[in-house]
Amino acid sequence: MPEACELCEAARLTEWFYEDDICWIAECEQCYVPMVVWKQHDPAPPQDVRDAMCELLGSVVRASYRFDGFYIDDNMRSIPHHYHAHARPRGGFFGHGLRRSD
Repeated sequence: MPEACELCEAARLTEWFYEDDICWIAECEQCYVPMVVWKQHDPAPPQDVRDAMCELLGSVVRASYRFDGFYIDDNMRSIPHHYHAHARPRGGFFGHGLRRSD
């Protein structure tokens, strides 16, 4: 594990929705939307792995958020060396107040 990679650390600071041998999905502590994180410290997963992770992320959105549509944002702004992607509400960026209460 590279030194000081918070995605490799995988601290459970927010609710986690999913985890397997490839990735984990949790609510982003900064933007309050679900994000998927590849368990390998690498910015470029193979396309089939990326597609599978994004499909899982979409499943979490549909089950746990009130998004009227969403898009996958994999512009890795603050942690560019470890693949992760956020599901963001259509027309927006943050997810404040969009978690389902049921």
